[in-house]
Amino acid sequence: MNKIRTTVDLETRLSEDLSWRKKEISSIKTSIMSAKQIPNKALIRAGVPLLYAHWEGFIKKASEAYLEFVVNQRLSYKELKTCFIVFGLKNQLNDIAESKQHAENIKIIEFLLNELNKKAKLSYRDVINTESNLKSKVFENIAVSLGLDTAPYTTKFNFIDVELLKRRNSIAHGEYLELDMKDYMDLSDNVVTLLNMYKNDILNAVVRKTYLEHRP
Repeated sequence: MNKIRTTVDLETRLSEDLSWRKKEISSIKTSIMSAKQIPNKALIRAGVPLLYAHWEGFIKKASEAYLEFVVNQRLSYKELKTCFIVFGLKNQLNDIAESKQHAENIKIIEFLLNELNKKAKLSYRDVINTESNLKSKVFENIAVSLGLDTAPYTTKFNFIDVELLKRRNSIAHGEYLELDMKDYMDLSDNVVTLLNMYKNDILNAVVRKTYLEHRP
């Protein structure tokens, strides 16, 4: 897979990843609508975990793609927004939190200050943790870690936690859940809306260069 170095690279990666997900979601919708047994309850139930999988999968993949883009800009820590610095200095920050030795903490702080002018070394593989349970709080934490505005999503938090995640968990745990065709269509449309929003927010952040921080 090609590295993500430019805005075009990032847009291509996000579009390709989102495209196959939309096609699969659309395919399930078509199958449900054309099923001989209307509504086909088994197919509807099977479709809910799939919708959740695309929700979690795209948020993780898109977030990592954005991080990869930022890494390949070859910027110094000082040039980056604080939230991105955390990805590069997390080990040192954890040491401060755990250490009770003042002298050791002073050394760590001095190290952090001296590192700010150096090229940032950020991790982007396997650093986005969806906790296999991408509820609104986990999503919000991921978005904040990338400097993305979560305000537009707050009206969708109840949908994420109750309509999508709670239903997915019930089905995944073998519980019976009554859903009709309209329920599924609403779920599907809302998931696609969220995925589109996240893709657009990342691309807008790149265009506006909100990953940069102007420090003295």
